[in-house]
Amino acid sequence: MEYLPDSNARYKDVDYWDERYRTEESFEWFGDFTKFEHLLKQHVGTEENILMLGCGNSALSYDMYQAGYTSITNVDYSSVCVESMAERHKDCAQLSWLCMDARRLAFPDGAFDVVLEKGTLDAMLVEETDPWKVSEEAAQLLHQVLLEVSRVLKPGGRFISVTFAQPHFRKRLYARAKYDWSIKHYHYGSSFHYFLYVLTKGEELSPEDAALEKRLLEETEASPTDVKFQEVDSEDFLNNIGL
Repeated sequence: MEYLPDSNARYKDVDYWDERYRTEESFEWFGDFTKFEHLLKQHVGTEENILMLGCGNSALSYDMYQAGYTSITNVDYSSVCVESMAERHKDCAQLSWLCMDARRLAFPDGAFDVVLEKGTLDAMLVEETDPWKVSEEAAQLLHQVLLEVSRVLKPGGRFISVTFAQPHFRKRLYARAKYDWSIKHYHYGSSFHYFLYVLTKGEELSPEDAALEKRLLEETEASPTDVKFQEVDSEDFLNNIGL
């Protein structure tokens, strides 16, 4: 494939994405907007202030704009991507584009009603081989991002996460009282299911999710983290890591 890197580790390299975005028009992970629009409409109002985390060259923001969503701020750590998307959608006043690191969001606390990501967190997990035990490095990276997501959400705001990660794997990363949110999940797709998580700021974890957090913390204290790495040369890496 034209954009296949020589190793999965490059999916975490901004230089790889800069080069890819110079020539690639658009790419959609986990299907386009129409595949989960029915779920999004249940949880995101068209006039709410939305942050698109790791927007890439996906058409999702433009498709949402066409569907009536009036305020979407798009961030990505690739300046090439941001400049290209800003030029492409320069006539869409409701869409803004900023170059930013998801670990250090340059927004005040409580700035957004909704933070939405589709495949961004999965791309941060490309080197993981054990879905039951994420490496300390990856866990810390996601923790930094999720703390920032929680910080910029208003009380009652929602973090929408679109992924192929099944609940028994992904909730292990999301179930933290420190993030101050509840967790619900839905699925879409026919032959292969994808998942849409809705994490609502200011709501407590369910007893089940609180128990999960407690158990994981006890396991972490009881044994050292086993760091694993892999090399899988396939554009379909998101299915290969099985998270």
